Amino acid sequence: MSETLETPVTLSDSAVRRIAAILSKTPDAKHLRVSVEGGGCSGFSYKYDLSDETEADDFVLQRDGAKVVIDPTSLVYLEGSVIDFVDDLMGQSFQIRNPNAVASCGCGTSFSI
Repeated sequence: MSETLETPVTLSDSAVRRIAAILSKTPDAKHLRVSVEGGGCSGFSYKYDLSDETEADDFVLQRDGAKVVIDPTSLVYLEGSVIDFVDDLMGQSFQIRNPNAVASCGCGTSFSI
């Protein structure tokens, strides 16, 4: 699966910069894989992995040196989301603004639909 005119998931500028920086320092990784797994305190949780493998049916999002891949099952839960990178007093983290989530935990890594 490849990127289309209507992109189901987008990256914020800060996420693009951070992903590109991480990938440039990690020669074995070609992209950031974002997935959704069952579990977490709200039912589902986001998972981030550096990887060098892409499956034929992965959604690929590429911009300014940042490359993100999402498997089709996770994409269903992430459709319409924005992947962001936040650096504030609480620390640094990737955060997903997911319009499909009806509730999320305080840490922002798990959600329910």
